[in-house]
Amino acid sequence: MDRNVVKVLLAAWERPDFRAGLRHLIDLDEVTSLLAALAVDDHDDEVRRRAMELLRSALETAEIRGAVLLLIETDDIRHSLVAAISDNLADRPGLASSIRSALDDPAVRAEIRDALESQGMRTLVWKVAEDEFRGRRLTLVREATLLLLRHRPARRLVWALKRHGVIREWRRRPAST
Repeated sequence: MDRNVVKVLLAAWERPDFRAGLRHLIDLDEVTSLLAALAVDDHDDEVRRRAMELLRSALETAEIRGAVLLLIETDDIRHSLVAAISDNLADRPGLASSIRSALDDPAVRAEIRDALESQGMRTLVWKVAEDEFRGRRLTLVREATLLLLRHRPARRLVWALKRHGVIREWRRRPAST
């Protein structure tokens, strides 16, 4: 949860239609305070853990999952998200460009939606995220491999990302500064 991405989420959060759709499902004050804490550069691991737990529980609710997925369907939010990603990948312009291309493709967004609708896929994605958070690289590789082997939506999403060069650029080493 990078500060720039959090700023994009805060902008989405300010949309009345987005908030109204979530009002009966989650504690809006908790989300607002958590996003504000994440927007600060020097937040601690506890804040990141809290954000992960909130996001995990939220994505288990179909309505919230739908609202989050609508954000990548909304052009201005998607473009702000891509700009935040690009800022974080200044040393990897090829990767930033391929991610932008993928997110602008409606077919890729449909694959993301399909992947997130799979309970097994969400479970494995969270395992991968937790392993990344805890710095367990070997377990991370194992979980990512299981994800691809066991879940067709994951394979389809990877192929969609590959068409846009995301996989190739992700493997490429960052430019030296």
